[in-house]
Amino acid sequence: MEKMTNKEYRAFMLDTARTAKCATVRPDGMPHVAPIWFAMDGDNLMFTTWHESVKAANIQHNPHVAICVDDEHPPFSFVIVEGEAEILDPTPEERIAWAGRIAGRYMGADQAEAFGKRNGVPGELLIRVKPTKIIANKNLSD
Repeated sequence: MEKMTNKEYRAFMLDTARTAKCATVRPDGMPHVAPIWFAMDGDNLMFTTWHESVKAANIQHNPHVAICVDDEHPPFSFVIVEGEAEILDPTPEERIAWAGRIAGRYMGADQAEAFGKRNGVPGELLIRVKPTKIIANKNLSD
């Protein structure tokens, strides 16, 4: 196992659209993990979630999150981002733009606008995660 360089970490996070797993803390202290699509804005991770989701309720209660992104193919790699999540208050245009940017990574640029309009509706929250710790390892099976 080797640590990724910062350049390798950024490439791992951005070059392939991998579904992340986002862990939040329930009010009773129990963890909750859910898959998310994400994009990056500088060093921050961005994702959306419905305002009535467990993730949203948990982030409102406790902003500490951990996000894991992994490559399930040999030689295996992973990134864990620990940080604080912030619920943003974007304009409708910003919410649609972010929803489209995120969806475009996963569904393709040709479908980004349609998914942005579908997913960027009132009630959909935009979340920014500011990393406080990053663990990035590669070549786990070598």
